[in-house]
Amino acid sequence: MEIEKEVKKMTLGHEFGAGAACLKCKDKCDGFELHFWRKICRNCKCGLAEHDVAMNSEENKKVGKLFEDTKYTALMAKLKTDGVPSYQGNMVAITLPPLSPAYVLPPSAAASVVPPSAMAVRYIELLPPEKRPVAGTEGAAYRRQQMDRQLPEHDQDPSKCHELSPAEVKLMQQFVRKYKDEALGVGDVLLPEEMALVKAGGQGEGEGLGGRLGLEGHLGLEGHLGLEGQSCRHCQQPMRMGEPAVYAERAGYDKLWHPACFVCCTCNELLVDMIYFWKKGKLYCGRHYGDSEKPRCGGCDELIFSNEYTQAEGQNWHLKHFCCFDCDRILAGETYVMEKDKPVCKPCYMKNHAVNCSSCQKAVDPEAQRVSYGEFHWHAEPQCFKCSGCSKCLVGQRFMALKSFLFCSVECKKKIMA
Repeated sequence: MEIEKEVKKMTLGHEFGAGAACLKCKDKCDGFELHFWRKICRNCKCGLAEHDVAMNSEENKKVGKLFEDTKYTALMAKLKTDGVPSYQGNMVAITLPPLSPAYVLPPSAAASVVPPSAMAVRYIELLPPEKRPVAGTEGAAYRRQQMDRQLPEHDQDPSKCHELSPAEVKLMQQFVRKYKDEALGVGDVLLPEEMALVKAGGQGEGEGLGGRLGLEGHLGLEGHLGLEGQSCRHCQQPMRMGEPAVYAERAGYDKLWHPACFVCCTCNELLVDMIYFWKKGKLYCGRHYGDSEKPRCGGCDELIFSNEYTQAEGQNWHLKHFCCFDCDRILAGETYVMEKDKPVCKPCYMKNHAVNCSSCQKAVDPEAQRVSYGEFHWHAEPQCFKCSGCSKCLVGQRFMALKSFLFCSVECKKKIMA
């Protein structure tokens, strides 16, 4: 019965963000219009994150849903709003001295009782400048893009997928339950000397330390709780006294990372809001953890839970989604051309992507032989690839080129260009 409810709920939210301007394409896009299953804009082919849409509430709901029914619920400041868990990703804004920006902290860093001017701000400052989540900067835009990229809604919620069967919904629910129980976590920001104090006091691991430990009274421990032998799991460089480190409970508190090194092992991007997936000794973002478990469709970007799918051009595809990227025509048994890693049917290629012959000005068929020189192209045929002076066929011959003009000799060049 629950699976039937999930099937009935399926929607891609076509009204959300409708008409929003594209931040990338500017006036070339007529406004966001969601493709009915590709998760991109019909008009410009960009994603929702590239459009001017206020995403905070949607991001909060998405991450709240991700951590629903997990032991990390308290860290995510879970609230109930219309039956959907909510997550406050910007729960703490830190204002530095005059002329300094306000920083937005990940939840586990924000939860610490450390005064903002100490560990929390230092954590942010240790991130690459272009990736610091500072309101109104490229770092804020980076966080937004990575939230969309690393944690796709359609990897966790069957209702965000396109026409799953009841069997596929069941398999997806099992997949989600598995990673919530075995892989999903949020990083804890602590001073390594704090962790040494905790271990020296005999406190066990696995209790989510980031929200309970402070600096008070611990800054004079350098002589007793050194950092000997403690190095970053990612870069292998030693940790420095007084600088925060990131810990991952799933990995065990004997492992730690520099803030800038807490990255996905596949894409090497900072784990957005320190949300990680731990598998076989490695940190993954949500997207690449999913990719390590299931094939992903190159058409709709969803994980594939069906036994029947196809492989083409080094990618996996739902059978119904191996379509022309321009017109959605099914390509099974059809001639297609890969254009920017996307399959395009021959008619669309000839209309939208084909280069024109510099001689006859007609589009060059993708299966026809052609000659290219810089930005100019010719049919590799006597009537097109010929000397501009004497009309001699230059296929297989030495030639000189001047913009769109071809010459077999200096004499012909002088005759035309004089």
